[in-house]
Amino acid sequence: MDNQTQVSEFILLGLSQQPLQQQALFGLSCSLYLIGCLGNLLTILTIVSDPYLHSPMYFFLSNLSLLDICFTSTTIPKMLLNHLCGNTTISFAACLVQMYFFIAFGGADSFLLSAMAYDRYLAICCPLHYMTIMSVLRCALLVAVPWVLVNLISMVHTILMTRLSFCTNRIPHFFCDLNTLIKLSCSDTQVNEMLVLVLGGSAVLVPFVCIVASYTPIAVAVWKVPSTRGKWKAFSTCGSHLSVVFLFYGTVIGVYFNPTSTHTTQTDMAASIIYTMVTPMLNPFIYSLRSRELKRALRKLLSKNHFAKSV
Repeated sequence: MDNQTQVSEFILLGLSQQPLQQQALFGLSCSLYLIGCLGNLLTILTIVSDPYLHSPMYFFLSNLSLLDICFTSTTIPKMLLNHLCGNTTISFAACLVQMYFFIAFGGADSFLLSAMAYDRYLAICCPLHYMTIMSVLRCALLVAVPWVLVNLISMVHTILMTRLSFCTNRIPHFFCDLNTLIKLSCSDTQVNEMLVLVLGGSAVLVPFVCIVASYTPIAVAVWKVPSTRGKWKAFSTCGSHLSVVFLFYGTVIGVYFNPTSTHTTQTDMAASIIYTMVTPMLNPFIYSLRSRELKRALRKLLSKNHFAKSV
């Protein structure tokens, strides 16, 4: 306890200490980030520019794309910049800011995925009442209320983190992760760990249960479709959505809700790469390219821009 200090900066050790692995991981991270940002940005521009896509489903999808851009931009650019400049330090204040927005954007992403599942449930299982239930006000509330909740959760974690002291400033990660910082502390972290479970459960486990509850009647309704082709198409779409959902929630739950004794740096790092880089990159392809309306609007947008350039 005598060695406790309040550090002024941290050293991010990154994804690897091996030079060859660092080069390969840098190229992979940069590619995933650029593809994800470009795909999500195109999704937003397509939905905004086409009046036929101004519906609740595409409203949620455009918000998801915006969140994915913000979520990945919280951690990846700093990691890439550290590699290029050879400077792996981050100030204590900047570390807390990164942690704050990482929790906020990640939590909002989680709530929005559950809102999208609820929207699909209403569209498939209650089509006659869909437009009445999914009014503009309800859509706005399904986006705004989670934003307020996740910012409160982020604020609580950030305030509690300022009260901790640290024995080392070397973070074995590529960003300021909440669990990693708690492990580095020499202070009593029981309150922090308890709130990770309690607040994290409200931001991750509750939306996950809601998604499963929404897709269960959807699966039953799809199973009753008489056409084999229609049934397969619906299952294919729902299956692709659920694969991304389980990939995101599975890795997040594995990192934040498993006993600390079962964690290793390598497994936590691999899981972090999946939910910070892979799933935000996959979302525009899974949710967007399976929609004929969105693909039509995207072709229209690209052809319009091509024509404008030629003129």
